[in-house]
Amino acid sequence: MTIFADMDTGEVIFAVKGKDSATVTAFAQELPKHEARPEQIKEVAIDMSPAFISGVSGQLPEASITFDKFHVIQTLNKAQDEVRRMEQKNNPLLTSSRYIWLKNPENLTAKQKKQLETLRYENLKTAKVYQMKLTFQDIYRTIQEPKAAEEAIKKWLSWAVRSRLDPIKHFANTVKTHFAGILRFFNSRLTTGMMEGINSRIQGIKRRARGFRNIDNFIAMIYLETAGLKFELPT
Repeated sequence: MTIFADMDTGEVIFAVKGKDSATVTAFAQELPKHEARPEQIKEVAIDMSPAFISGVSGQLPEASITFDKFHVIQTLNKAQDEVRRMEQKNNPLLTSSRYIWLKNPENLTAKQKKQLETLRYENLKTAKVYQMKLTFQDIYRTIQEPKAAEEAIKKWLSWAVRSRLDPIKHFANTVKTHFAGILRFFNSRLTTGMMEGINSRIQGIKRRARGFRNIDNFIAMIYLETAGLKFELPT
């Protein structure tokens, strides 16, 4: 299922079965029924799914795409973990260290912090990539101006290419391919973070019903609980 939400109100405005570009087509076709037009949508925040990119580009012609920063970092985390798995085959020091590298320093337990400090003194590729990840995250955290962000990301990409680590080079290519949408964040400041809360509410609906045999009934319940609908009893 694909959920479309209003970025201002946090309310669900459309839900439809599927995860492909046809879901965006269905959304665009629904808008005129509510006295709206696809051209009115100016900003969209999505992950880097090719299907959603294609759908938005084709059906919402005036919308600028922001690629969600959490999904970008998640992709970098996967590249980092791939480096760890490769290195761990020949280095037992990395055994049982996966979650240390996936966390930010401030989220580590005391035991994990001690282990991280020990591992950082080793000449590890994984430790190098961990620092690269923290640096990339800092671009999102600390830079406000789009031009400064563009320069910082380009500098980071040069660093990634020089790393000679294939997973990181692959991530760098992903950033280059989606550069405009990643950089758009520094103008729009949009993320899909609110969708986590919406998804939790949707999963709660499913649990209470012990699942749904009919997708239409499921969508109806999603609208009832998350779309901000108001009903007035007849007088």
